Amino acid sequence: MSLEHDTIDADLSAIEASLDDLLTRDPAYWQTSQKKDALSRLEKIQAKQAAVKLRLLAASGDIAEETGAKDVSGWMRTELLVDKGVARSQVNLAESLAKYELVAAGLAEGVLSQDKARVITKALDQIETDPAASTEDLLLAEKLLVEHATWWTANELKVAGKRILMMVDPDRFEAAEAKALQREEEHAQRRTFFQSRDNGDGTVDIHARVSRAVGLRLRTMLDSLAQPRKWSAEEKGRKAPYDRLLGQAFARVIETYDVENLPRHGGHATTVFVTMSLDELRKDLATASLGFDGEKITAAEARRMACNADLVPVVLGTDSEILDLGRTARLAHPIQHRALRLRDKCCQAEDCDAPAAWTEAHHLKPWSEGGKTNLADMVLLCPSDHRRIHDPHYDHERLPNGQIRFNRRALTP
Repeated sequence: MSLEHDTIDADLSAIEASLDDLLTRDPAYWQTSQKKDALSRLEKIQAKQAAVKLRLLAASGDIAEETGAKDVSGWMRTELLVDKGVARSQVNLAESLAKYELVAAGLAEGVLSQDKARVITKALDQIETDPAASTEDLLLAEKLLVEHATWWTANELKVAGKRILMMVDPDRFEAAEAKALQREEEHAQRRTFFQSRDNGDGTVDIHARVSRAVGLRLRTMLDSLAQPRKWSAEEKGRKAPYDRLLGQAFARVIETYDVENLPRHGGHATTVFVTMSLDELRKDLATASLGFDGEKITAAEARRMACNADLVPVVLGTDSEILDLGRTARLAHPIQHRALRLRDKCCQAEDCDAPAAWTEAHHLKPWSEGGKTNLADMVLLCPSDHRRIHDPHYDHERLPNGQIRFNRRALTP
């Protein structure tokens, strides 16, 4: 063995021993300042370790030759059981770092993480293929991105990397950026899709791809709906998974969408028909047919939807003749919604303070029993309490102050 081999082995052994020693210490007993210092230093150590590994990968072509692998990533898959895609990504990054000295130096100094180095090298590779960019542009872009990496996250760098040439020379690259954005948006339009699958358990899985602009708008809308519920729940000592709150917010967006904005087809705006008998409509436990395909929902859900959806209730008599073809005019007018919000201020369920902006108008006397769409006959309820007031498992009463108190019905033997 050579002296250099002995030195490398000793250095690696020292690293392993230090890590083994740290693993024997329980961080639960560390001071806060020690934890902060350790996390900061470990981040730098991790970057330096990545720099060593990537340098090693860049010089490991002989491993592939000796083993007959296409490249060192093939050996990593066979011997180290590293997924081929992960191994190939590391080899590609190692090759890129050989071209970009400032990025490699930042990683070796621990000021650049491996994720940031990968983002920067990808951005620089794109610039290198740009016919409008010179060698000087590439060098300046590398310098700027490495500097920005000291105060930006990897995702922020990814965004900046697409516009870095604008920072290098705004006059020269403004038109090029506009064209690149146009290509990106056209690509997004071609890749846009929507798929849904009925799970057969009352839920539907939705899978979609939209442009970044649409995705950001949707997420902003859902956050604005979900956050008040999150804060309200936390104030009451409850916790709900945020992805569930986002899902409920998405349902809220669909349920409250103004159908007057939808295109007309076949001479009529898009509407939902619910068909059920008069007796079923008045029962707690009954079903209704949704739409023209006979999909089933509960009578309680039909009554809830009738309060605020563009829904046409088709009520049938004993011989299936149509007794009533409900009209959307029975729905609360937007002006009435505003008046209700001014009056009620928030959800009128007892102990609920969901803001008025996220509530729905509920008929105190159901439309199926002759209820009228008057302000005096309606209250605001949040979607959760609106479902509960139509839930056959609950009774409710209106208190003198106008609020709604719920009581779970006793289970019948």
